Amino acid sequence: MTGVTCVVEVGDRLGEGPVWDRQGEALWWIDIRGKRLHRWHPGRDDRRDWDLPGYCGCLALRRDGTLILAMQGGIHAFDPDTGTLTRLLDPEADLPANRPNDGKCDRAGRFWFGTMQNNFGPDDADLPITRLSGWVYRLDPDLTCHRLDGPVGIVNTFAWSPDDRILYTADSITGTMYAYDFDAGSGRIADRRVFADLAGHGLPDGSTVDAEGYLWNIRVNHGSVIRFAPDGSVDREVLLPVTRPTSCVFGGPDLRTLYITSASDELTEAQRAAQPLAGHLFALRTDVPGLAEHRFAG
Repeated sequence: MTGVTCVVEVGDRLGEGPVWDRQGEALWWIDIRGKRLHRWHPGRDDRRDWDLPGYCGCLALRRDGTLILAMQGGIHAFDPDTGTLTRLLDPEADLPANRPNDGKCDRAGRFWFGTMQNNFGPDDADLPITRLSGWVYRLDPDLTCHRLDGPVGIVNTFAWSPDDRILYTADSITGTMYAYDFDAGSGRIADRRVFADLAGHGLPDGSTVDAEGYLWNIRVNHGSVIRFAPDGSVDREVLLPVTRPTSCVFGGPDLRTLYITSASDELTEAQRAAQPLAGHLFALRTDVPGLAEHRFAG
């Protein structure tokens, strides 16, 4: 495994939700706080950005080349060729003070996402999180949306074991990582239990699973990525050059490059000076490949 390198100096306020497009050989991710969508082709070092009208928590690729964006105010379809944004549904019309956070597609093409109390005010001011109002959702290809578990604090991490029997999630408020029994055929989850509760290493943020079934979890406010064994024990920890990394995904032609997003928000002036790479995109070459990302089937 080689060292961590900065590959795109993008300067995100809250970079999140990386998704690797094997077909297009591109990485997609978002800047939640900056209301921006990114696409970067590593092979030719070409990046394109799109401004968004609101806070977008996560995204999924669709089979027709468009995207699904989970935004405050609803799930939207986005056409990157035309810039057209179309609202499809609003699963939290009854919870207008919430916003989506992390999300990802399973192997059947269902889009999973979680929500949280919105911590950004209308004037972009920071808002305190005062209640546990987040939920776990599953959006099926026919656009029916199912509220499955909650309430919790900040839903982060959607990652599945290679045998499709376990779904991993996390609550960044409590600092706890969970495992569910997962039924791949029906998309049902059951028996939520603690997978890991690691003190002294920041809080769990986004995750991905490698081909050996180990979970790579980003530790925000600690500046590292931890590789957890399937039994929840720590296999290794890799320190990063920023204290607020946010999420990760395997990419590249061989799926051996771990791409890592980061944030520049919530840093003091002294911390910003000490971390000039905060908000940029990083890459870590690994000795084990990841698993391919999946597209939304709707």
